[in-house]
Amino acid sequence: MPPFVYVLMLHGVLGFIDIIVNHELLEKLPARADSSHEEGLHAARETIFACLFASLAWFEWHGVLVWWIGALLLCEVFVSAHDVIVEGDTRVLPVSERVLHLLMFVNLGITITLVAHALLWWHAAPAELVRVDYGGASWVLTGMSVLSAIWAVRDGVAAMRRRDVAAV
Repeated sequence: MPPFVYVLMLHGVLGFIDIIVNHELLEKLPARADSSHEEGLHAARETIFACLFASLAWFEWHGVLVWWIGALLLCEVFVSAHDVIVEGDTRVLPVSERVLHLLMFVNLGITITLVAHALLWWHAAPAELVRVDYGGASWVLTGMSVLSAIWAVRDGVAAMRRRDVAAV
């Protein structure tokens, strides 16, 4: 199993902890009047990771198809950079959230490095989706994809509700 699978699963676990502990229990972001922009960014990130988990759980993306994975990773970097600014402008982050964000940024860098290494090899091959099976890890990534997609919808709805409340 390629190393990026392990760090991708770790990223999912860290993200889950951040969402549950920091966003839901401590900060109660979906209910905050000033959270619509941040919740929208979180929905975007969760959508990106739903696609990334699903895309890498069962396939290698060869040839020009590697650009799909590269685009997802690039979008994640932009969303995360924007989210750091929005969070810093709208609220004081608890220590637990700052520490988790540091760990997630380090892990994201490792993930990008390992996936990029695989993409270099995959890019040299003819364009095709190659089926892979990482055993239980493929199923874990699939589950993470489904949970990320569900949470993306939830955060997207919360962002729209907060935007509507702010407009009134």
